[in-house]
Amino acid sequence: MATFKREFNFDDKFMVKVSNNIKKYRLKAGITQEQLAVDVGKSYDFIRRLEYKKGAIGCSVDTLYKISVVLGITMDKFFE
Repeated sequence: MATFKREFNFDDKFMVKVSNNIKKYRLKAGITQEQLAVDVGKSYDFIRRLEYKKGAIGCSVDTLYKISVVLGITMDKFFE
């Protein structure tokens, strides 16, 4: 059985999009970075870096899910 590598074009900057959308929906919900941090069980510094480092740091799917619940949106909104 032969295998081959398929070609894919991955967006290397997808975390920039996620980062921008976290901030956008957080502001839309009227939630501070401090409150978001408390609600998802992360430090304020983590949330601050997640929003302002523009993809330089990432987060787990678990954390992304918690953020989406707190902000009242579905996870797909982070990738638009």
